[in-house]
Amino acid sequence: MNLIVQNTEFIKNGETTLNLKIYSNENPETVILLHGGPGVPDDMLEVVEQLKDRYRVITFEQRGVGLSECNGCGYKMEDYISDIDAISEYLKIDSFHLFGHSWGGLYAQIYAEARPEKIKSLFLCSPSSGTNETWKKTEKEVMQFNKKNASNKEWAIMGWSSLLGMFGSDKAYQKMFKLVLKNYHKNYSEVKIEDTFFKKIHSEPVNKTRKEIVKYKFLTEFNKPDYPIMISYGENDIYGESRNELLKRFPTARVETIEKCGHIAWKHNPSEFNKLLNEFYTERK
Repeated sequence: MNLIVQNTEFIKNGETTLNLKIYSNENPETVILLHGGPGVPDDMLEVVEQLKDRYRVITFEQRGVGLSECNGCGYKMEDYISDIDAISEYLKIDSFHLFGHSWGGLYAQIYAEARPEKIKSLFLCSPSSGTNETWKKTEKEVMQFNKKNASNKEWAIMGWSSLLGMFGSDKAYQKMFKLVLKNYHKNYSEVKIEDTFFKKIHSEPVNKTRKEIVKYKFLTEFNKPDYPIMISYGENDIYGESRNELLKRFPTARVETIEKCGHIAWKHNPSEFNKLLNEFYTERK
């Protein structure tokens, strides 16, 4: 993959320092990509590759992840909203496109509800289903998915690692997410993930963000928004019935299911995912 990073920037937002990567030319038409987790990094380079020739594409490690420092700062949803505000102010852009995957898809919804005037479009790729009690449902669905796809030994290791992670062990969460991603990629092409990726995972953003998602208000219906919305899921995605709550929230969205695909579409069925992605963003130009 031949990617050129135009700039790597560190920007301040209060007590937080965010690590940004800015791809492509100086085209002011901007797409901001929001990775999943919470607390798990992903540069989503395959998505960047599809968009960088037509858009300025921004990826960033969310607060507390990787090189994005969060010393003594908070993890409330208002804090996450302020991070995107800080990025848009830094880039001097009034509005932009948001692409969010998994937890990042929920992050995108939270931001769009709070700042509708800033949104040009939403692409929600295998998005988490919602906040508050809905988040609890999605976590149960993800747990059931992992139990089904793990061996007894792996499931025991995941449970023990999760417990240690809740008590603040970075290494335990790193071990757990290594098994989680193995489950996500099971039955698809072999995906090799370097250990340097897992070392970017820290317990604090995982633990504190999850608590704040549960505390956050229920999201309201996006009734006739002024921008287009795409929602995509893999045929064998990690979420179950909780998806219905999300779909009711977006009555005007285009909804697509990608066949022969799990939770990470650009790795499991890249041809069909890229087709959807390019159709959506070509229409925006």
